[in-house]
Amino acid sequence: MPVERLLATPEANDLIALTREIARNELAPAAAAAEENEQFPGDKFKLLGEAGLLGLPYPEEFGGANQPYETYLQVLEELSSAWMTVGVGLSVHTLSCYPLAEFGTEEQRRRWLGEMIGGRTLGGYALSEPQAGSDAAALRTAARPRESGYSVTGTKCWITHGGVADFYTLMARTDDDEISCLLLDGDTPGLSAGAPERKMGLNGSPTTELVLDEAPVGGERLIGERGQGMRIALRALDSGRLGIAACAVGLAQAALELAVEYAKQRSQFGQPVIRFQGVEFMLADMEAAVQSARATYLDAARRRDAGRTFGRQAAVAKLVATEAAMKVTTDAVQVLGGAGYTRDFPAERYMREAKVLQIFEGTNQIQRMVIGRELAG
Repeated sequence: MPVERLLATPEANDLIALTREIARNELAPAAAAAEENEQFPGDKFKLLGEAGLLGLPYPEEFGGANQPYETYLQVLEELSSAWMTVGVGLSVHTLSCYPLAEFGTEEQRRRWLGEMIGGRTLGGYALSEPQAGSDAAALRTAARPRESGYSVTGTKCWITHGGVADFYTLMARTDDDEISCLLLDGDTPGLSAGAPERKMGLNGSPTTELVLDEAPVGGERLIGERGQGMRIALRALDSGRLGIAACAVGLAQAALELAVEYAKQRSQFGQPVIRFQGVEFMLADMEAAVQSARATYLDAARRRDAGRTFGRQAAVAKLVATEAAMKVTTDAVQVLGGAGYTRDFPAERYMREAKVLQIFEGTNQIQRMVIGRELAG
């Protein structure tokens, strides 16, 4: 059954209804085969763009929908419950648009933001490097000044939409002691993508290295001020972590619904297995975990919408929701028993997809550090 949502406006209700229609008719039927065959759903992102879902939290004057983050995240959850690759892809796209939307000049936003959030282009976020993952400040990609801007050389890794993105928001060193934010076109000369990583899940979403070999970037593509890159990156990640939390809840909800339906239909010893207390209690714990995680990300989103600080709450939401997704998807496999271990049912795919949620946008160990340090003042 669809999740009952308490939405603030009729427009938000209409958005959720539209999202559910797309998820039911366009995403869910295609997900299993595309993941099996490692097919990137570019056509689905075009569909989301045409439906106005690629720029929900951004201003209407640039082609966005000016929706509260609370609404955007629930749209993201609905998409993720149907196809995780699409939900994560939208979250990464939204993250990639954030620096320009929040730190760009009026001229920069008028020039580029409309295409980015209006559904005509898809973005990637290039922060991590082979030696700079959790320690993002250790990045080495260099943007050396040249007459008309910068020449960028270095390697980025774990880039969602690598090789298929139309633009990349990239952090690079503009001096030995400063990191800055640059906006690159996907077809920039000297920019190339490596072979897609061979992953245990989210195989419809290409994750690659990006190699930059003296890639020319115009000076007008510097977002914010020189040396402001880490501040921009960390601010963006606060919002991005809420996106991953919503994706995690969507995945967990899908696993819960699958487990409940199977337990109602599977009979042993003359009755449906959902009537056995061992299964009943497991499903109850799964439901509690999903609802708790949803409430946690919504609380953080409401703080963000109210203009209050929300970094610690975002870290809590990402931690709680992704841990819940891992536990719920694992338990869903257990409820299905032997069937859960086969590819005849999506439970095993859900479990594989859940694992990466504990890793990207800051590992859950990093989330604990963020939370602990804030508590310590």
